[in-house]
Amino acid sequence: MIHLDFSKSSDGLIPAIAQDWRTGEILMQAFINEAAWEKTLATGVATYWSRSRKAFWVKGETSGHLQRIMEILVDCDQDSVVFKVEQVGGAACHEGYRSCYHRRVEDGELRIVGERVFDPANGHGT
Repeated sequence: MIHLDFSKSSDGLIPAIAQDWRTGEILMQAFINEAAWEKTLATGVATYWSRSRKAFWVKGETSGHLQRIMEILVDCDQDSVVFKVEQVGGAACHEGYRSCYHRRVEDGELRIVGERVFDPANGHGT
């Protein structure tokens, strides 16, 4: 078993970045605890820890916008991971965009540069 260092944070969470395995596009960043890490390894589907709900969060479990793990990278300190994923359904963002990073800073303002894949008003959230 691969042992990550969850002890560096007081809440036992480490960052997990989801990246499109084909294009390299950053889709989102979330957190995992040791149990979410083990579930991800066991199922091959990205499983995170929701800090707000204090519960496991299988990305796309209700919407069908799952993240299938294609490759995992671990940083040199073993306290951060990159999940290279196949983003099923085309959208990682609960606002309906492919990437949560769909805004760019331009002239001191945020400008939307992504296109919506789905309308979140129709109940297709994360």
